[in-house]
Amino acid sequence: MESAEIRRRWLRFFEERGHTVVPSASLIADDPTLLLVPAGMVPFKPYFLGEVKPPFPRATSVQKCVRTPDIEEVGKTTRHGTFFQMCGNFSFGDYFKEGAIKFAWELLTSSVADGGYGLDPERLWITVYKDDDEAEQIWRDVVGVPAERIQRLGMKDNFWSMGVPGPCGPCSEINYDRGPEFGVEGGPAVNDERYVEIWNLVFMQYERGEGTGKEEFPILGDLPAKNIDTGLGLERLAMILQDVQNMYETDTLRVVIDKATELTGVAYGAAHESDVSLRVVADHMRTSVMLIGDGVTPGNEGRGYVLRRIMRRAIRNMRMLGATDPVVLDLVDAVIKTMGQQYPELADDRKRIETVAVAEENAFLKTLKAGTNILDTAVTETKAAGSAVLPGDKAFLLHDTWGFPIDLTLEMASEQGLSVDEEGFRRLMKEQRDRAKADALVKKSGHADLSAYRAVADSAGTTVFTGYTDNEGEASVVGLLVDGVPSPAANEGDEVEVILDRTPFYAEGGGQLADTGRIRTDSGAVIEVRDVQQPVPGVTVHKGSVQVGEVTVGSGVLARIDLGRRRAIARAHSATHLTHQALRDALGPTAAQAGSENSPGRFRFDFGSPTAVPGSVLTDVEQKINAVLARELDVTAEVMSIDDAKKAGAIAEFGEKYGERVRVVTIGDYSKELCGGTHVHNTAQLGLVKLLGESSIGSGVRRVEALVGVDAYNFLAREHTVVAQLQQLVKGRPEELPEKIAGMLAKLKDAEKEIERFRAEKVLQAAAGLAGSAQDIKGVAVVTGQVPDGTSADDLRKLVLDVRQRITGGRAAVVALFTVANDRPLTVIATNEAARERGLKAGDLVRTAAKTLGGGGGGKPDVAQGGGQNADAVGDAVAAVQRLVAETV
Repeated sequence: MESAEIRRRWLRFFEERGHTVVPSASLIADDPTLLLVPAGMVPFKPYFLGEVKPPFPRATSVQKCVRTPDIEEVGKTTRHGTFFQMCGNFSFGDYFKEGAIKFAWELLTSSVADGGYGLDPERLWITVYKDDDEAEQIWRDVVGVPAERIQRLGMKDNFWSMGVPGPCGPCSEINYDRGPEFGVEGGPAVNDERYVEIWNLVFMQYERGEGTGKEEFPILGDLPAKNIDTGLGLERLAMILQDVQNMYETDTLRVVIDKATELTGVAYGAAHESDVSLRVVADHMRTSVMLIGDGVTPGNEGRGYVLRRIMRRAIRNMRMLGATDPVVLDLVDAVIKTMGQQYPELADDRKRIETVAVAEENAFLKTLKAGTNILDTAVTETKAAGSAVLPGDKAFLLHDTWGFPIDLTLEMASEQGLSVDEEGFRRLMKEQRDRAKADALVKKSGHADLSAYRAVADSAGTTVFTGYTDNEGEASVVGLLVDGVPSPAANEGDEVEVILDRTPFYAEGGGQLADTGRIRTDSGAVIEVRDVQQPVPGVTVHKGSVQVGEVTVGSGVLARIDLGRRRAIARAHSATHLTHQALRDALGPTAAQAGSENSPGRFRFDFGSPTAVPGSVLTDVEQKINAVLARELDVTAEVMSIDDAKKAGAIAEFGEKYGERVRVVTIGDYSKELCGGTHVHNTAQLGLVKLLGESSIGSGVRRVEALVGVDAYNFLAREHTVVAQLQQLVKGRPEELPEKIAGMLAKLKDAEKEIERFRAEKVLQAAAGLAGSAQDIKGVAVVTGQVPDGTSADDLRKLVLDVRQRITGGRAAVVALFTVANDRPLTVIATNEAARERGLKAGDLVRTAAKTLGGGGGGKPDVAQGGGQNADAVGDAVAAVQRLVAETV
């Protein structure tokens, strides 16, 4: 039975029994504690925790999952894999133990003709929790499993919890006896290789307290509603139904193994070592395609690093198997062909998946070649020094300079009998991160001791931000630093950092630049504010200089922002949100924000994309943004819990840290994002948005730059003026300009070629005269001279070679001609065979001439080229060549 059919039967069986079919969630976990979805129940976690009321009493799904803790074991064992599908059925206060057990037994043992999987009941063994008499009784008396095939196990094996206080309960596992060829008899309690677990039934009936590990926690009591969470590993069941030795030989992975075999010529089953590599390739490439399909792109952090790591392990194993050409495109095609039966969206998104995967392969092959050479050298040096540990600084160099993941260094070093000083590597990585953080803090805090800001926070509390509603407001000075040092007062001309108890000034953050403005004290002192930062959480620091008077701690002040600048920044920030949504609409959810900067009248927005965005798509995006402006949508902000924000569909940046309460900015029915910045009240206030273009700023990341409002209008006005001027020059309508200008440039290019041809002919006309002017130096015909300034190096070379061939009769010949181009002297020197037999080499002659000209040069014995800095020394260079000829012969 094919994997796709296993999946279909599962969903159909439970749907017919009142379960709502829930599509697989994305592998990108909607949970701040997880990078990727590691279990089938993760999408249902809020229901089990009681955070959200489930919209159905029964549900079923086949969930995509990725786990990588045991990545080094992939291919070496029969069951370890990074990607798997977990078939689950769930009950939320509906049926409990008896219902779950009867469903499981019916589906597994019913005949294939009746919609089941047709497993032999005599080969199924059951485990239950050691104290779960109820479950054992149901298996034995209701289902009819003989008592000798029911085994009791402890909390470590048959009790489930999430690892934190909350729901928990006993498990019952269904195991399949694969036969005596897989080990001794005795049931799953004795041999889990022979008796392989295929289905786990979790009976959530208790609430647990604080504790560690799988056993060290108290049971606090019964849950008010009992739930069911079950999971059947699709790949494990496929292994049984397809009668293969391991999961790698099931249909969805064997296709990829066969493709890898075709590409490398290495047969599966020929040797253990190559079999491991083939399994790694199959598993990792399938996982890579599924991750890319769900929007993950290779990177150096988070889930992007997970993808990069497994992709690079797959590519390297292909090289170890003998592949010399790029292979990823063929492997991706094999995965989509087999997994597309279950996930049709893979075929629909094929082009993007292939683009991302091939780009990563190209990048890694460059890295692998350079990094492997460095690693081989480091290994040789380490062994020569009598050590078995590769130094941490070598591993750091490979990571920092050549992009070698530490996991790859560990693996490759191990293959050569070495371990790696991981502690040293991680120390250097920490030092690098600390330096980066310190550099960032310099902007936020100058070089002041952060304890000064913390002291203000401890004594006066955090700064209250009033800028969402107010452009000015009264406040008190609660902290003052002069030249980075805490001070009770500051005088005219001092550079200061002022901390207020409340402020309308926005501190730089979230991609939005800081406000500027003025702070005026009750005594009349004025501070010009140039920048605002938050060096420590909750403390807003106003940086500037005292213009007039004296400022003291405790002074009452009026803080007023530059309203024109704030409004221009707000327009840019709101336009950024619209651009983000328009790009996601055009390119899909992978066009997620990767950074931004909102400044007065303009913004830049960084987003994920494996390739350049076509100009036509950018044009459509720009039109959509401006169409939204014309709809005059209201822009509102609301503070809510992070969970409510996600349920409302607000976009959150991956990698950002959010508190329990977040601010959600909504633009009509078009955009909804988590954002702490300032915005316009209505999209009509933006006026106009003009995208200037997009470019690459790194692997898989693009940047759009744009103008907003008056700045966009001024740009278009200047463009219109330029177009009008071009119309007058070429006598054409605006729409005719591209064609007319292209025609003019083509004619100009043709004219330049013709001029070049005439100039070359004129230069070469001098060849005969120069050959006739040859001097005889000890029997060698030597032609020297300076041709007209501006002669190109190519034309000078042609002339020198033409003159050389005109010196006939077997005479030894040296031709050395000079010119000056762009105020720099240039020389080309050629010798014929007879001259070279007498020891005259063009390269030696050029070096002598070029040295005289204040430069350098070189080439082959028959022709060489050089140049210098001193155009006035051409005469001396000619003389130097003539002397060297005389000395040599």
